[in-house]
Amino acid sequence: GVESSPFSDTLEFKKSSGGFPVFRLMDNEGKLLPGASLPFSLEDGVRMYELMVRSAVYDGFLLTMQRQGRISFYCCNWGEEAASVGTAAALKDQDMIWPQYRELGMFLWRGLTPQEMCDQNIGNESDRSKGRNLQVHYCLLEKNVQTVHAVLGTHIAQAPGAGYAYKLGGEDRVSVAYFGDGAASEGDALTGLNFASVYGSQTLFICRNNGYSISTGVEDQYGGDGIAGRGP
Repeated sequence: GVESSPFSDTLEFKKSSGGFPVFRLMDNEGKLLPGASLPFSLEDGVRMYELMVRSAVYDGFLLTMQRQGRISFYCCNWGEEAASVGTAAALKDQDMIWPQYRELGMFLWRGLTPQEMCDQNIGNESDRSKGRNLQVHYCLLEKNVQTVHAVLGTHIAQAPGAGYAYKLGGEDRVSVAYFGDGAASEGDALTGLNFASVYGSQTLFICRNNGYSISTGVEDQYGGDGIAGRGP
């Protein structure tokens, strides 16, 4: 049943449950709010910024290769570098990550090298999958990062399974699923969110909602006021 639903003699249709406040430590000018302190060291801040710049440069180089026909496929991370690098920096090394395909910043934070990027996108013999996978489908199993999934959204249901195992084992780690607003419209996402909620799975869902998926605006994806409300 529901936790608390009052009775009413007035029929009312709602598209929002009230909304979720957006947590922030900086104002619109990029300055820390009164009473807020920097949640990371200056050294880590410099490293995060460096990786954001590197991510954008790597994207430009590899996208040019794709446009030249030297590789068949590529997904850029432009505009989403901070979301990827910042969240990765907040995690612990033992946390298991289930990426989609716009988390280059996260992969760089976990240790993916430019050589490994080129090997994977070209599909040569040094590629971990020996050229059997699509481009940008990176993998760092030794760094607790699963392989990028070609099928949209399937990993969102897998991540809470791992998180539930961590809970049963009393482990100090979480399972992390990265995905976009398009993947959130897949049935696997609803299954994964519900499983994690019901069983208290140690899972963190990180949705990069850029409002347009790959080619479909959110107004054509859902009628509610967002994705966060599906979690509880």
